[in-house]
Amino acid sequence: MPTFVLFCVDKPGSLDLRMATREAHLAYVRDKAAMVKLGGPMLNDEGEMAGSLLIVEAPDRAAAIELNAHDPYTLAGLWERVDVKAFKATLGQL
Repeated sequence: MPTFVLFCVDKPGSLDLRMATREAHLAYVRDKAAMVKLGGPMLNDEGEMAGSLLIVEAPDRAAAIELNAHDPYTLAGLWERVDVKAFKATLGQL
């Protein structure tokens, strides 16, 4: 199955929104464990969460985008931008 990277950047000054929505987001991605192979927050220079990186297996790019569309972070309006790119692992294991 194809692999995709979702590079999600928080809107500036949105740490409170991220924290208020975090438990719902974590429950959502845990429920999608068959698709979400690796994920976690990206940190700013101060060590605060400022985005998310997800590596997902999906039938196609549209399915990866659809996964993100229902994420509580997306629904809350956390993201400044989301980049979805096909990914081919050459080192490590997914």
